[in-house]
Amino acid sequence: MTTYAVTGATGHLGRLAVAELLRRGVAPADVVTIARTPAKAADLADLGVQVREGDYDRPETLPAALAGVQRLLLVSGSDPGNRVAQHTAVIDAASAAGVERIAYTSIINADDTTSPLAGEHQGTERVLRASGVPLSLLRNAWYHENYTERLDEFLQRGEIVGAAADGPISAASRADFAAAAVAALQGDDGDVVVHELGGTPYTLAELAATITEVTGTTVRYRDLPADDLAAELRTAGLDAGTAGFVAALDASIAAGALDSTSDDLARLLGRPATPLADAVRAAAQG
Repeated sequence: MTTYAVTGATGHLGRLAVAELLRRGVAPADVVTIARTPAKAADLADLGVQVREGDYDRPETLPAALAGVQRLLLVSGSDPGNRVAQHTAVIDAASAAGVERIAYTSIINADDTTSPLAGEHQGTERVLRASGVPLSLLRNAWYHENYTERLDEFLQRGEIVGAAADGPISAASRADFAAAAVAALQGDDGDVVVHELGGTPYTLAELAATITEVTGTTVRYRDLPADDLAAELRTAGLDAGTAGFVAALDASIAAGALDSTSDDLARLLGRPATPLADAVRAAAQG
């Protein structure tokens, strides 16, 4: 039987991927969940899966974590500035352990995106290609949850403020991306398979309109130049670096960084991606 492993298993995406593997009939004993703090994965252990310690920042923990694993879902880390080094430690350990395939959660349009998030994903993709391990690049667009988790804020303010203009955002739910990742992890063959993953695109103005329609509370989108957005965010209490980063993300959206016409996500899911209205409705219902 194939043994599957998921890094970052206590995070949102990792947990969903573990659940998807089990839903697809993989025996719990054939699922390895790798966590920096195994105690936080107690609920996963209760499902019968293997829980192993694996810390991106402690490479010595990784050989044991990956022993006997055939297929690995490498969920990108959440420590900006350190991710290439962290991911390289996992890739090196996976190669040494004889892992037969790595699926990595990268970023949509990684070849030519202007997103300030892209550099570390591009760096990791280069390391993966150089490793010689067969790989699946899961180039994910935005999560609906990036916005729906702020629903209360938008409803209270009555507006969404950004600098994305009418840039399309090819978003889908975290559960969609997790299900697609598992489909690729189980189904892909060949040296390098690239999946550009995104749902039906919407603008921030359309997001505001959908929130208004679903909740009955009027929310409007107020678009600003990127520099003005950064200044407003600083006034609201963000430090200059964070404010500039958020504004740059929106500017990249305006330039099309999150737009995709690929049907890879729907193809892997075997169905359309979760519509925005459904995601907003679920968030509104708590």
